[in-house]
Amino acid sequence: MDKYIGKRLDGRYEIREVIGVGGMSYVYKAYDTIDDRIVAIKILKDEYLTNEEFTRRFKNESKAIAILSHPNIVKVYDVSFGERIQYIVMEYIDGITLKEYIEQQKDIRWKEAVHFTVQILRSLQHAHDKGIVHRDIKPQNIMLLSDGTIKVTDFGIARFSRSDMRLTSAAEKAIGSVHYISPEQARGEITDEKADIYSVGVMLYEMLTGKLPFEADNAVSVAIMQMQSEPVKLRDINPDIPDGLEEITIKAMQKDPAKRYQSAAEMLYDIDEFKRNPSI
Repeated sequence: MDKYIGKRLDGRYEIREVIGVGGMSYVYKAYDTIDDRIVAIKILKDEYLTNEEFTRRFKNESKAIAILSHPNIVKVYDVSFGERIQYIVMEYIDGITLKEYIEQQKDIRWKEAVHFTVQILRSLQHAHDKGIVHRDIKPQNIMLLSDGTIKVTDFGIARFSRSDMRLTSAAEKAIGSVHYISPEQARGEITDEKADIYSVGVMLYEMLTGKLPFEADNAVSVAIMQMQSEPVKLRDINPDIPDGLEEITIKAMQKDPAKRYQSAAEMLYDIDEFKRNPSI
């Protein structure tokens, strides 16, 4: 039996069930007795409570999300950093991950893929305007509600982009899920907003084709492909994808950050032009 289920945290949050397990935390569904609402609570795993690297990342996440307020970003209501338990109280999302949806659908109709991508880009534009780079954009970190609304979650390795920190540990260098990380992340370089744009490009590719652009037997091989290989053209996999949408996806996935969209707003502009005239 889970040690938190049935307990009440800080006399307020009644823990009801486990709804997710991540690398460094468990996520529970809970009832907030003061505000009379269901919430999600992310609790740092015990083995990481004494690990400065993980507690720093956990606090980073709460700081990052706390300054963000956007309909496509999961809201944070409360945080607690005690010596024996550290947790973040968030909006409860009743939905599935975008990854689960892609796996159910195999490939997604391009109009729907565009609808999801626009919402993700708007959330990133808001975060980037506040100086926060997500650095782990992947469909596992994106929740999809039944009405088609997207919520971006898991800013756990988000970095305040204007504080020009050098990456310290080897672990941080390979951070992010290797199928979606930008070439500069794979090389362990400093990353900015354009790394998130690359990840959005990979997700759009996956939604449109039902396939990841780079797959191999191990993470190192995938990382090398991110740096060196070109993906199969989208229209070679699915000829129904409009030319303009293929161009947008490929531009977002350029190896050289200077050749990519320079901002979420710039990519949104091209998508708007494409939506007005899909034969563009």
